[in-house]
Amino acid sequence: MILPQLSVSEALADAARLATFSRVGDVLLTNIAGHEADLVQLFDVASCWVEVPPTLDTDAVVKLLDGGATKVVIDYSGESVKPLLEVLPGDRVVLVISDVERALKAADSEPVPSSVDGLIFEVDERFLQSEAGQDAFLGALSTFPGGDVRILFRAKGTQGITPQVVLQSNEKGIDAVVPASQFGGDAIDLGAAFAACLKTDRPDGLFPTIVVDEQGVALGLCYSSKESIAEAVKTGQGVYQSRNRGLWYKGQSSGATQKLIKIDYDCDQDTLRFTVQQADPGFCHLNTRTCFGADNGISALARTLESRKTAAPEGSYTRRLFEDKTLLHSKIMEEADELVQATDKDEIAWETADLIFFALTKCVANGVSLTDVEKHLDRRAKKVVRRPGNAKPKWDLAKKEESGAVNGAQPAKPVAAVAEPPSDGRIRMRTHVFTQTSPEQQQALLLRPIIKTSEIMSRVKPIVEQVRTGGDKALLHLTATIDKVQLDTPVMKAPFPAAAMAITDDVKKAIDQAYDNIHKFHDAQLDRGVLRVETMPGVVCTRFFRPIERVGLYVPGGTAVLPSSTLMLGVPAKVAGCSEIVVATPPRKDGTVAPEVVYVADKIGATTLLIAGGAQAVAAMAYGTESVPKVDKICGPGNQYVTAAKMVAQGDSSAMVSIDMPAGPSELLVIADATSNPAYVASDLLSQAEHGTDSQVVLLTVGLNPEQIAAIENEIHTQGSALPRADIVRVSIAKSYIMQMDTVEEAMRFSNMYAPEHLILHCKDAETLVEQVMNAGSVFVGQWSPESCGDYASGTNHTLPTYGYARMYSGVNTLTFVKHITSQMLTKEGLDRLGDTVTTLAAVEGLEAHRNAVAIRLKDIRGDDAKAK
Repeated sequence: MILPQLSVSEALADAARLATFSRVGDVLLTNIAGHEADLVQLFDVASCWVEVPPTLDTDAVVKLLDGGATKVVIDYSGESVKPLLEVLPGDRVVLVISDVERALKAADSEPVPSSVDGLIFEVDERFLQSEAGQDAFLGALSTFPGGDVRILFRAKGTQGITPQVVLQSNEKGIDAVVPASQFGGDAIDLGAAFAACLKTDRPDGLFPTIVVDEQGVALGLCYSSKESIAEAVKTGQGVYQSRNRGLWYKGQSSGATQKLIKIDYDCDQDTLRFTVQQADPGFCHLNTRTCFGADNGISALARTLESRKTAAPEGSYTRRLFEDKTLLHSKIMEEADELVQATDKDEIAWETADLIFFALTKCVANGVSLTDVEKHLDRRAKKVVRRPGNAKPKWDLAKKEESGAVNGAQPAKPVAAVAEPPSDGRIRMRTHVFTQTSPEQQQALLLRPIIKTSEIMSRVKPIVEQVRTGGDKALLHLTATIDKVQLDTPVMKAPFPAAAMAITDDVKKAIDQAYDNIHKFHDAQLDRGVLRVETMPGVVCTRFFRPIERVGLYVPGGTAVLPSSTLMLGVPAKVAGCSEIVVATPPRKDGTVAPEVVYVADKIGATTLLIAGGAQAVAAMAYGTESVPKVDKICGPGNQYVTAAKMVAQGDSSAMVSIDMPAGPSELLVIADATSNPAYVASDLLSQAEHGTDSQVVLLTVGLNPEQIAAIENEIHTQGSALPRADIVRVSIAKSYIMQMDTVEEAMRFSNMYAPEHLILHCKDAETLVEQVMNAGSVFVGQWSPESCGDYASGTNHTLPTYGYARMYSGVNTLTFVKHITSQMLTKEGLDRLGDTVTTLAAVEGLEAHRNAVAIRLKDIRGDDAKAK
């Protein structure tokens, strides 16, 4: 291989020539004295080795490497080299051996450092003028005991190196340093010299060539010859060898030209890689960018954004991002904050993708390409001196935690605000105007964050299987491992001990009243009569209910106390008449269950209290263990692991268990008109936002002016900042949004499409709007109906469909715990009237046994009738 060499003054005077040299690899820059400050601009053009003068101190050499020099070339004979070798990374250092004869003779007794990347031996050009001299010199270098150190040579004098010497040295695995003055004209052809180093065993002498873009994405495969390589290097274009038509100048007729960035070869020197800048429509003759189908990943995103910078429709979200710097900057900060808050693998990947999208949008908006970004990454990788990397005071969370500003009395300002930069630290929802959003944007606002369950399922399935096969022993082991609680038994059987239900009188009174209201409402849902219909004379059909005998109720717990969830699940199960009620809830740190939960479990007639949580509790109820009864249906909310375990159990036919509904994060939608109370609206939004960082709340304003909307926003910030769970609210509110609507009808249509878990109507004559509700888990009508009442004690159930499932699922109710059975009774006359219809349809379907079961009876009926006549 060859290493072109030119002085810095030559490179500065003719950057295009430097770029030409860079097409075949690195370039050695010499005579840098007085030009040190100018080198950085050359590093952007080519991958440069820099030969440093002996007068340059260690700090200056390090600065060159930090500035982007690929390697530094140092005279090994100087006294200053030893301290440099102690400081510099060996893979970035090449040594010049000027006294070649001495170095070769003393190779064994005085070995050259093997920790460096390369050695350049300087030879008097007279030794290279004869074949004998060439053979002797190159033969000696090829046996030099340098280990894996790269061996190069260059000639002293003015005659330089001949093409024959370059070829001969390459055959021995030695690289030649060739001055720039020797390229061009009748001297060495740069492309031909590069091609001379290649190998091929193909009869046609061609080299397979992989063509890639600047990000390394493969565009296609073609072939090169030594002639086409030389032409490509000379013209700076993608030039290849067509096996039918000779030299192929890519894009010459189609316009899909290529700017050649670099040519390199593989480890066997028989396959090439052309790195090019591809013009539209692309490399393939089918007018696609690659011959392998559509692009994907970050590079595809960058190209899409580049095209949309000029072609995005007016009013589209992408156009807004390009034109509204405040919006774009706000989104970048919002997504950075969400990435910081993310915890599990899928969530981190999702938030990283969001951040990359908005960061690339800023790049494209300002003419910064992905290649520009990668250049900076590559340059940073070359740095020798590393800065500490501490965060600036504004973002230093560690110092804020030390000062109590995080999770303390003075909440830290969020890393990002949504509507504008976070300098004011406000808790604020995003704002949209319905008439100014495109249908695509509206559809996007209806979507919830994608929940990717593959990783969660991979964790849950082994847990379920452990409990299925290991029973109580596995259950206790998982409780000890996951909950860090050692238990002697995983269950508490009814009747429960009084000591386990010790609660204060006021709590007992509150639970009792809530129980009465919930019982009254759910009892009214059960029609205990039998539906009886005579569909035709002599044919009577009935439908009657029966309770699901064995049910499992999952009540989230651990550090939380949730008697309300126990009531919401247990009361309808009791009303339905379920004979076996198993309540599962995680243990507290001391191994006990909250007495409020035990009190409700006793009140609803639970037969077993399973002291376990998560996927292991669901598995125990689904399959049964030595002490946990197997149930027929599992109901109740929980985290992603509980939901995944319920789905696994339902999908396993050996478990024979059903579940109530799919579940997702809590959500609420409020429709508010000018009659609404800003403080009430804000309090309702915050009541759901505090559930978790993945909660989402939506406010649809109808006819509110800016001052009225600002009043609600102020209440959200003021009330939210005072909450104990303010840090959670800051995150969930930032993901939520306000949509400004013109009419109530418009708002109701949007709400029905969103299908919220909770819908609150803060509107004039709110009760008249209920008839327009098509999709919602539960509706709260008017300003005096806060969602909290439904959560605890009004009587309706708070276990509701989320994530848009309100389109097809109901919340938990009494009918959740019953099944309906039908019966039919036919008289002799009834069968006679219906029989021909049945036998005809059975014959059409080819089910002879079905037809015969009726026909055999009809024969007897009609035979008796015929005799009577």
